[in-house]
Amino acid sequence: MVEEILEQVKQGTLSIEDAKLQLATYENLGFAKIDHHRKNRQGFPEIVFGEGKTKEQILSIVNVIKGRGDNVLVTRITQEKADFVLQSNPEYVYNETAQILYWKDKSSVVTGSTDYIAIVCAGTSDLRVAEEAAITAEVLGSQVRRFYDVGVAGIHRLFDNIEEIQQANVSVVVAGMEGALPSVVGGLVSHPIIAVPTSIGYGANFNGLSALLTMLNSCASGISVVNIDNGFGGAYNAVLIDQLARKGEQK
Repeated sequence: MVEEILEQVKQGTLSIEDAKLQLATYENLGFAKIDHHRKNRQGFPEIVFGEGKTKEQILSIVNVIKGRGDNVLVTRITQEKADFVLQSNPEYVYNETAQILYWKDKSSVVTGSTDYIAIVCAGTSDLRVAEEAAITAEVLGSQVRRFYDVGVAGIHRLFDNIEEIQQANVSVVVAGMEGALPSVVGGLVSHPIIAVPTSIGYGANFNGLSALLTMLNSCASGISVVNIDNGFGGAYNAVLIDQLARKGEQK
């Protein structure tokens, strides 16, 4: 990237000032410093956490990110804030269930690949977290297949889908209540599982703590656990695994 910019300056097709902007590691907006080199370091551009930010701050941040040609992903954003951003960016998409606002460059869409991440969700009440994981994975470049409402209370529903789940590169398994689903899936597949506990459950669920502890104490091997309701974190890790799997197939 640096060589390309310097070559453009040398040829006179890029001014020194524009080159300095492109080479800057971050852009200071006063209330936020946008990390322009995160994609170079980690493979993905900066992702915006919507909670605690005003709608005006979110708009300013996503305008900078998209202005550099990067995909836009805003998590935990309310409908009100999303509507404000959509007024000036109608091409963005808002998913109310996931509370995610996103825009994806069509040229970055994966096509022709048979690889996918399985998003496995115990119950309908867990859909917000499951959809946060699914959309995050899609925006970050992976293909996703959803397997929803397949919790252990009706385990035949899981068995009806298990062959397709087994073919995934990695599964993100989302569950509340007692959080048993990742252990069950872990005993049936040969790929990594990212377990995501949710805060859904009755009083003794302790807002997801019981599900978290169940997943941490799983007797099935190959299970890693992220924090309560962290569908984004589960998906991010799953995408990294999916990319490594696809890279290995290409060699």
